[in-house]
Amino acid sequence: MNSKMKKIVKLFVTVSLAVVILPFAAQAQSESFNTGKSLDTQYSILKMLKQAYVDTVKTDKLVKTGIDAMLESLDPYTVYIPEEEDEDLELMTSGTYGGIGSLVQKRGLDSNVVITEPYKDSPAAKAGLIPGDAIIEIDGKTVKGETSDQSTARMKGVPGTDVHFKIIRSRTGDTTAVTVKRERIHISSIEYYGIIRDSIGYFSLTGFTTDMTKEFKNDFQSLKSQGMKRLVIDLRSNGGGLMNEAIDLLSLFVPKNTMVLSSKGRAAQMNEEYFTQSSPIDTLIPILVMVNSGSASASEITAGAIQDLDRGTIAGTRTFGKGLVQSIMPLPYSGQLKLTTAKYYTPSGRCVQAIDYSHRNEDGSVGQIPDSLTHEFRTKNGRIVKDGGGITPDITEASQVYSRPTVSLVYSGITEDYAMKYFQAHTTIAPAKDFHLTDAEYEDFVKYAASKQWDARSAAEVELDELKKAAQRDAIYENFKSDFNALSNKLNVGKAEMMHIKRAEIQELLEAQIVTKYYYNTQSKVIDLRSDDQLYKSVDRWISGRTDQVLKTEAKANAKAGDNARPGVDLTDTASEEASEL
Repeated sequence: MNSKMKKIVKLFVTVSLAVVILPFAAQAQSESFNTGKSLDTQYSILKMLKQAYVDTVKTDKLVKTGIDAMLESLDPYTVYIPEEEDEDLELMTSGTYGGIGSLVQKRGLDSNVVITEPYKDSPAAKAGLIPGDAIIEIDGKTVKGETSDQSTARMKGVPGTDVHFKIIRSRTGDTTAVTVKRERIHISSIEYYGIIRDSIGYFSLTGFTTDMTKEFKNDFQSLKSQGMKRLVIDLRSNGGGLMNEAIDLLSLFVPKNTMVLSSKGRAAQMNEEYFTQSSPIDTLIPILVMVNSGSASASEITAGAIQDLDRGTIAGTRTFGKGLVQSIMPLPYSGQLKLTTAKYYTPSGRCVQAIDYSHRNEDGSVGQIPDSLTHEFRTKNGRIVKDGGGITPDITEASQVYSRPTVSLVYSGITEDYAMKYFQAHTTIAPAKDFHLTDAEYEDFVKYAASKQWDARSAAEVELDELKKAAQRDAIYENFKSDFNALSNKLNVGKAEMMHIKRAEIQELLEAQIVTKYYYNTQSKVIDLRSDDQLYKSVDRWISGRTDQVLKTEAKANAKAGDNARPGVDLTDTASEEASEL
């Protein structure tokens, strides 16, 4: 406040205290009036719709639509959770729900509910349900005519209660009755852990749910007893979860009372610094954290603190960029509001929230951020890190991109259907680490998939089709029709041939789905790890110490020495190009 403004305020206070209060009172009155006016208008519109709209309207549905639109205009994470969706919130935060413990599939109103993956030691598994078992009745009522959500809602319930199924057995075709006692189902955030190479321990985390860190601590000690000397924490496609679980995880590897996070919000109580509360179990083991564009929220808290405290190395691709904190607020009629109340900041002071969270790349990742909009911060050891959107890795390695035909096979359900067919035909398979489809088995899959409807076009064929349409719009297609047809014929690959061309990636995904039927989801990760080039290239660079910064420094040194100099080229610009190529 400048001196002139201070004098004006002092004059008003001297003349009359009431004069100072009135503008605020008037403002508050004006805001209250506008709010009341808006609510009154909304109610009047709803009343008119109910009375006079040409078709019958559901007022509660209209109100819910209005609430959702209102909150969506603020940010993507502030949402209204009605009472009937409360269980979904519990599953998201705690990883638990009351039910039978199985993934199921229902592909249409007239289809049965098919067990696709019972969880290990779940009520479904204890009752003898296996992949492919088809549920035709739940508690005496048919599942035909129900949506998938309606059927699964009837399967869930209070732990300790029974649910009665009539099923068609997967391998025999027999119809039988099965009773399953519901339990409290906990889905662990630790998808897989083990030794992946020599003495390198590996954890794949899918979220940050209640008690995840307790499980992690026990599993970590188990790997230490097996000779683990280095640790990889894989947070790729981990959308986050509970903030306190991220802090607890960090507390395992940094000294007690280390500040790992801060938050700032409009309410004073949201302005807080968070410190680790417990003694660590290992402050020396080298750590590599894998991230990608799907790593968000609590994943970014973890990666950002590890990076800022120079406690480990971050590898992969830039993270999602969600630096907003949500709080759960109670509402009337047992509803809840998940409300954005603050932004969080890493130990160096940077906020990872994307500057523009409404415009992203197709894969959800942060778009290009101009340097003019970013700010520099320093890690504990003085390295430069920047804000503006997500965590930028110390080691950048591109993730595997599956071809369009492979993605089409998976999303059409053909690989899942064949995995079920394989399970029904084979009572046992080799352990996950040794399981491979034979040439004859893969050929059987090719014949099966070729007989099904799915889009086997390559990305190049799709682009050519779009180019044809553009040429037709510009009225030049006829001039180049023969060229288009010639190129189309060369690119046109049949389903069987395409599956042979893309065999390596298709077979890997198919084997993972088959293994899941026999050994549960944790063991499918064993298949994924066989060909995880992004992981192993990152590990190699991590061990050798060749981070992006090191490569840039080497490139600049080479450019300065003239090793890679080219006439007419700015050597400063080529340094980053050469670094990325390396």
